[in-house]
Amino acid sequence: MQTIRTSLFAIALAGAGLSAQAQTDITVALQLEPPHLDPTSAAAGAIDSVLYSNVFEGLTRFMADGSVVPGLASSWEISDDGLTYTFTLRDGVTFHDGTTMDAEDVKFSLDRILAEDSANAQKALYAAISGVEVIDPLTVRLTLSEPNGNMLFNLAWGDAVIVAPESIDNIKQQPIGTGAFRFVEWVQSDRIELTRNDDYWGTAAVLEAATFKFISDPTAAFAAVMAEDVDYFSAFPAPENLPQFEADPRFQVLVGSTEGETILSTNNKMPPFDNPLVRQAVAHAIDRQAIIDGAMFGYGTPIGTHFAPHNPAYVDLTGQSAHDPEKAKALLKEAGLADGFETTLYLPPPSYARRGGEIIAAQLAEVGITAKINNVEWAQWLESVFRGKDFGLTIVSHTEPMDIGIYANPDYYFQYDNPAFQDLITKLNSTTDPDMRMDMMGQAQQIIADDYVNGYLFQLANTSVARAELQGLWANAPTQATDLTAVSWAE
Repeated sequence: MQTIRTSLFAIALAGAGLSAQAQTDITVALQLEPPHLDPTSAAAGAIDSVLYSNVFEGLTRFMADGSVVPGLASSWEISDDGLTYTFTLRDGVTFHDGTTMDAEDVKFSLDRILAEDSANAQKALYAAISGVEVIDPLTVRLTLSEPNGNMLFNLAWGDAVIVAPESIDNIKQQPIGTGAFRFVEWVQSDRIELTRNDDYWGTAAVLEAATFKFISDPTAAFAAVMAEDVDYFSAFPAPENLPQFEADPRFQVLVGSTEGETILSTNNKMPPFDNPLVRQAVAHAIDRQAIIDGAMFGYGTPIGTHFAPHNPAYVDLTGQSAHDPEKAKALLKEAGLADGFETTLYLPPPSYARRGGEIIAAQLAEVGITAKINNVEWAQWLESVFRGKDFGLTIVSHTEPMDIGIYANPDYYFQYDNPAFQDLITKLNSTTDPDMRMDMMGQAQQIIADDYVNGYLFQLANTSVARAELQGLWANAPTQATDLTAVSWAE
């Protein structure tokens, strides 16, 4: 009997081992749920967090190291004058509904971005495209009104993914792309389910299925990871728990960089913030390191302008807005506000905003500025702050890569209008010489620091927790994405 029992036990162990090796699904947790599922018609990075590369693809795409590589375009040629981009598309690509992806779909997608009624949040990035011409089913030509050295980079953004014309009516609830995963179901306030696209044109995903769950509360996030209810929590919202995960052999902690400039965004057209002296006073009232330590438990890099510190063109301007409450009070007095003033501080759900907002409100109070906190959900933030521009202050992390060009758009939500800056960005976009571009990017950083457009806080760190057996996850976040196309379980 002992021999039989031992043999059965061995068989059971072997079966368990085979089961572990055969795991081909993953449950991913995110703090923010997308407001809808069309990355080409909203500013919410939460959409890309689920769909970028997994479901939707563009002509080019970002890799984990931030490099731009071919996507749905296998190659391209750029004319000597920089005004013509001719893309050769990959053959045999189909959308998830079985229809062929070809040059007509590329033209439709780009024309839709540029349309007068476009809801694309980054429409300005593509404004130089004056025409999109179908040469043949696998060749499309972009004509630019002026050279744009960022065009291949801009086309890698989630805002420029290729969509099927016939999917547009339902794209916000039923996204149809060309990626390695197909959309299955969205149970709002709970989860989004994807399944592997077995007809994918490229290297097939190893995972057969992926479930994205949305857990906004940091305490619940900790509990879900510890209970192994989720396999991977991207951008884990409770950094104080990371040492505990690091000490637990069941988990791996990934700490990397992001493109997320976290800022105290300021409504430059709303009094008294239309006065540069007041914006400067706010900047000097802020103690960046106290925010990083108190809200992020030390994870984050101080910034003094809207630019990522890991970018070679970054200029350290933190000293220009160093914490100096007495100087802040003097600036307010000079602005005629010696007794201070009241304003609103809108805080969306991420921990950096809610936790950081409490600290900033206390810092502002020390110099006489009363910031009334309004905690809002992401959809409310998009409606009242981003679109409605009805705010005094807000905290948000801008996760788009190298996006200092947003300051050239006077209609952008913080409403900064500087013609000299706009001219500089126009020149930058039309310049391809690397040294000249580096110099102009430095100038751009200096201008917005000099104008104290926003309160520049810190570069958001990418801190994620995953099961130890998972491999192929991105440590860095060159764009807001949870790319699962190369993720697998170690055998």
